[in-house]
Amino acid sequence: MKLSKSKITLIAIIGIAVLGALWVWSSYNGLIRAKASLDTSWAQVETQYQRRFDLIPNLQATVQGAVDFEQETFIKVTEARTQWQSAGTQSEKISAAGSFDSALSRLLVTVENYPDLKATQNFRDFQVQLEGTENRIAVARKDFNESVRSYNVFIRVFPRNFLANAFGYQASDFFESAGGSENAPSVEF
Repeated sequence: MKLSKSKITLIAIIGIAVLGALWVWSSYNGLIRAKASLDTSWAQVETQYQRRFDLIPNLQATVQGAVDFEQETFIKVTEARTQWQSAGTQSEKISAAGSFDSALSRLLVTVENYPDLKATQNFRDFQVQLEGTENRIAVARKDFNESVRSYNVFIRVFPRNFLANAFGYQASDFFESAGGSENAPSVEF
């Protein structure tokens, strides 16, 4: 049986349409998976920060009970914690985390100047927990940034970028250090 030119053209058009539909379906599902992975990574960052913010009041109470610290340090820690809790967007939370990093660094440097405080078992326990939390945060940030990189590459690759733009997928921001975080905090008495 010989196919006419018009039937071959029709079959080719249908084949291309089916392949195109399969590509859109597969790419769209990939976009959903990439966004879900990114959201999961961000949730882990938030979880680790929340752990830190739940731990800090206990650490602060222990520290404050042992030594009368500089009031400004405690105010900054409290303000940074409040800023995190009231932040609504991812960008606001990243900014709040940077403020908290700075206040926490100052608190820890201040603690270094009080040998009696470092010798208390409660403080040592909290310091170990805090160190573990900071490590978890660092890992969560790294994992989040890796997810951002993967997601951003996924939505920008040709020709998927057309589909991503059509469905409103936009590049995500990396979690970056706050300006000046490369400098160690100074503590003055």
